[in-house]
Order: sequence, then C-alpha cells, then structure tokens
Amino acid sequence: MLLTTSLEKVKGVGPKTAEQLSAARLFTVGDLVDFLPYRHEDFSEVVSIADIHPGKMTIKARCEQIATRPVRRGLRLTTATLADDSGKLQAIWFNQPYRETQLKNGEFFFSGEFEFNYNKYQLTNPSAEKVSDMPVQTDRFLPVYRSIKGLKSQLVRKILAELRPLMTMLPETLPKAIVASEGLLARSDAILAMHFPENSDDVRTGKERLAFEELFELLLASQLNKQANAQLVGWHIPFEQSVVASFVKELPFDLTAAQRRAAWEIIQDFEKATPMNRLLQGDVGSGKTVVAGLAARQAASAGFQTALMAPTEILASQHAETLSKLLQPFGVTVGLLTGSVKGQARKTLYGQIARGTVHVVVGTHALIQETVQFHRLGFVVIDEQHRFGVKQRQELLKKSEHMPHLLAMTATPIPRSLALTVYGELDVSILNELPKGRKPIATKIFAPTSSPQLYGVIDAELAAGRQAYVICSLIDDNPDNDIKSVETEYRKLKNSVFGHRRIGLLHGKMKPSEKDEVMTQFANGELDILVSTTVVEVGVDVPNATVMMIENADRFGLSQLHQLRGRVGRSSHQSYCYLVMSDSSKPSQRLREIEKSNDGFYLAEVDLKLRGPGEIYGRAQHGALNLQIATLSDTKLIARAQKQAKWFAQSGQNLLEYKQLADQVKQYQRLTTLN
Repeated sequence: MLLTTSLEKVKGVGPKTAEQLSAARLFTVGDLVDFLPYRHEDFSEVVSIADIHPGKMTIKARCEQIATRPVRRGLRLTTATLADDSGKLQAIWFNQPYRETQLKNGEFFFSGEFEFNYNKYQLTNPSAEKVSDMPVQTDRFLPVYRSIKGLKSQLVRKILAELRPLMTMLPETLPKAIVASEGLLARSDAILAMHFPENSDDVRTGKERLAFEELFELLLASQLNKQANAQLVGWHIPFEQSVVASFVKELPFDLTAAQRRAAWEIIQDFEKATPMNRLLQGDVGSGKTVVAGLAARQAASAGFQTALMAPTEILASQHAETLSKLLQPFGVTVGLLTGSVKGQARKTLYGQIARGTVHVVVGTHALIQETVQFHRLGFVVIDEQHRFGVKQRQELLKKSEHMPHLLAMTATPIPRSLALTVYGELDVSILNELPKGRKPIATKIFAPTSSPQLYGVIDAELAAGRQAYVICSLIDDNPDNDIKSVETEYRKLKNSVFGHRRIGLLHGKMKPSEKDEVMTQFANGELDILVSTTVVEVGVDVPNATVMMIENADRFGLSQLHQLRGRVGRSSHQSYCYLVMSDSSKPSQRLREIEKSNDGFYLAEVDLKLRGPGEIYGRAQHGALNLQIATLSDTKLIARAQKQAKWFAQSGQNLLEYKQLADQVKQYQRLTTLN
C-alpha cells in the first residue's frame, strides 16, 4: 500500500465511508495519515469499579444486563449494568441501541466520563471494545480528531489502525542533519506517536517534531522569498533633504519619534538597488498615512508616481483627502479612482495617470484594471494589505517597468511571532507612539441592564458638544437570536432615548453615495450619533467623536473591538469606549483584556493565543496555512526553526531533494510573498 492509494482500497472503508471521507477532503492514505488529532484524552489507566471516581475513566468489565427504551421522539436510551470482581455500576448510551448486541459476551474495556447524572453516578456514552480485539480507542491515550459529518471517530481510529504498519515506513521529510541537531523524532515515529501514543511523552515529542516541521516550512519559504527579492532590480529614488525638510516643516503638528524613524527607513530603502519590501504596522491613529505621504512627496520630487490601494471606498476617500491636504502645497496632485468614479471623469483620470500629471493615485481594486496605465510608477502603498489576495497585489506591482518599492500598511498590530513567520521576508517598521496630546481611551464593560445609566452618561458628553458612535452587528432583525440589529437600534434611539438628538444610520447594504453622505454629515458635525455596523471599523476619522458604544460586544473578536475603539480618541478630548454585553453573564477574557489595555500590540498577542493566526493574517491568504500542530505563540520553537531555515537557505542544499518539503515550501512562497 502507498500513500497515494485511494482510501476505498483500505480494509473497513466501504463506498459510504469513502464518500464521507471525501467530503472532509480525505481521498488517499496519505491524507488520512496526515489527519492529525487536535487533542488526546488519557484513558490509559484502567481502574476497578470500586476505585472509580468522577472524570474520564477506563474500566475492564463485563455487561450483566442491558436494555433500550424510547425516552421521547428521536431519543432512545440504552442502560446497562457493568460488573467486575470489585463491584457494579450503571452505564448509559444515547441512540446507540446496537450496544445490546455488541456487549452480549466477553470482557470489555469501557472508556468514558464518569459523572453524576439523573441523581446517580454513571458512565456516560462510553466507548466499548472487546479486550481480546486489541483495542484502538480504550485502555490508551485516546486521540481526538476533528469531527467528520456522519462518520464516527471510532471508525476513523479503526481505519488508522489498518494503516499503522505503513506509518512505520514513512520517508523522512526534513534534512537528516536538522533532525539530528534539533534532537527531533523521525517523521514516522512522530506520526505514530500522534495516532498511537503510549503516554504523554509520546504526545509531547510527536507534537514537537511535527510543529517544528510546519514552522520550518513557513520560515524557509520566507527566507527563499527574501533571497529572490534581493535579486530584483528596483527604481533608484534619491534622498533630497530639502524636499523632506520642507514637507515636515509645513505639517500642522510634530511627527512622533516613531514616525521619523519609519520615514527614514523608507527613504533609505528608496536609495537601494533592490526594491523596498516593507511592512508599516501601527496602531489605529498612529499616523501611518502621514509617513506614506512623506515618502510619496520624495518619490514625486524624483519624477515617480505613487499608487495607494485601499480595501474600501470610504478608506480610499479618507486617504485621498488626507494626502491632498499634505501634498497640494508642493504642487503634488492626488487623484481618487474608485468604482464611484464613472463616465468622462473616469476617462479623464485615466489620461492624467498615463501622462503622469497625477502624481499620487489613491483607489480601491479599480487600480488593478487593465485600463489603468501609469506613466512612471515607482512606489506602491497597500493599506490593510491582509484584506487583499496575493494576485491583487501582484497585478498592481506589474504596472511598473521595474519592480516598484512596496510599503504594506496595517492598523492591525501583528504579533512578533506572526511577523517572523508569515511576514518573514519583509522589513518591518513599527509606529508604537500616538501623536502628542492624545489621551488613552477609557474603556468599561456594561451589563445590558445598565443601559439607562449609560445613555445618561453619553447624553452628557453630547451636551458638551461631542459626538458618539453606536455599533451593532446585524442589519436586519433576526428572530433566532438576540443580537440587536442596527435598524432596530436606530429606531429605538431616535424615537425614545435620544429623540432630542440628531441621529444617522450607516450599514454595508446602503449605496456608496448614501454611505458617503451620512459619513460627511457626521464628519461635519451635522449628526450627534451615528448608529452603524462595523463598516466604520476603518477609514473614518472624526476627531470630535469621543464615545464608542458597542452593543453585544461579547460577540465581537478582540482585534475588531480594538479597531472599532480606535475610531474615537483622535483628538485631545478624553474619549470613552463602552462595551455592552448581550446578557448579564461573566465578561469573557477578551473583554477584560481590552478593558484594561489600550496597547494594540499587547492585545494582538492575546488575540493570537485566543484565536490563532487566521483572522490576524487575513481570510484571503491564511486558508493555506497548513498549521495543524504548531502554534504561532511558541516563540522558542519558532526561533529554533528560523535558525535552521536560515542555515538551509544559505547552505546551497537542493530543496528538490526533499519532494514533500519542496511542495509545501513553494506553496508558502506563493502565499506569503507581497510581490
């Protein structure tokens, strides 16, 4: 049997089982071998009935009596009396009448949860395997697999037991020198340790080996991307001190030390022979656009155009407005290209871009259309870059004769471990200071019963001339849940609590022109309260807004809550963020964390531990991150894998000698590169 053998040819896999495995994208023997458990339960200690205690237990017993009866429609209860030489106990199963036939004769291992139910102690839904059958899921460390619809875990374990001999012969996928120097298990031993562990040490060493391999693949891809980037020829944009100095002098505020440092790093990259490949990460309100504007000013002075691509029209418009104010005094023109720009205005803008009379072009996906031709594109800025796919970024970069300098910006602070792995080929600049005069946002959790008191607090802030956001998560009422919809909340506040205030409504289903009109009214101070969905998460800058009230805050992710909170606190006025729970239960860890900290980088680390890399990295790209075992919070293992990835990349070894490793590394190279 080979790893490429179809699962249909494995003993115990019939047509129906094969169909269910296929639905889970498990087609071959190799797919199932790599289908690793996400946790293990310890049923290795067999106790006598007399010594049993609450928790996960394994006993060796015989079934003395068993019967099945209907309890209610769709539910049948099987109860049994199990006995050994020390005593008896009751076991129950739900909708498993076949147990009556299975447990007629012989001695069995029963593994399950011993708990107090229905006013008595009993073993609930235990697995049962005959002692004489060499059990695969009792009397052992039991692997727990991701559920496959319609397929019992017990059957998955039995199929894997058929593949056990093959697992002992799995080829090594890492260079042997790395396995030896890191003291890792061979791959075959690690796979066996995960599927058939004897004890907790097996699980630990198996996980260490496989997690190291996953991280090594990702880090090696980054190293190879970095080497490839070093071979590219970019535009030389010389540093002109007078140009930069005049830009800084004209600013109506002082740059922070972090902004100065990031800008200098970019200017130095402009002068190198290879194109810049830099990630600018800064918390909400840290001033990334100003840094990009300074760089665009330098590029324009040297005769190069800048393209800034943003994920939404609102954000693109915001950037265009900000950059126009910064650059117009120097004769640098800024154009805005979005889906809303149509007809003759669009054709005119195309011509200006092609002739080079527009120096900075800000836009959405519209920038990557074939009809957009640049005169001399030297600098590309991609904002909230994790919201774009790899192909979209590459399409924009292709619009230049040479590879342009690339600055990726994100307002989602990226944990150090994620930056080392997923963004390993990038140079990173960090804006970890807020502009002078900004005050930390006061954040507080409220139970829904406290809403009347909270409305009074908000109204006092409005009376002082400030403005407020009220955020809801759904647009329409949904009778199946209690999440407040934005339209219901809007009507309620308008018709009762805040009837004396000017209230606007904003959500994603509105036409772009309608959204722009509402946002303009709010920005101009014509509205006191904006009731909105999360469309205000990015791209809205209203310094006079000092209150952020988030309904059903426990339904939002930590990163999203922090992004929403960043819509306020954008002036010298004290700002407030009120997190209203959906019920009066105990606040979750993520709510307690955001209540105590305004530090986006700290919260990003917490978010990574709570949710994993998916949301942080971005839906468009993270789907192919094949991390079943590794956690990106394991900085020690990341450091070990990074050291070996650097050694391998610089040693001149042939990656193609390791086919499986090469395939995964090439996939990661395509996935993580920004150009």
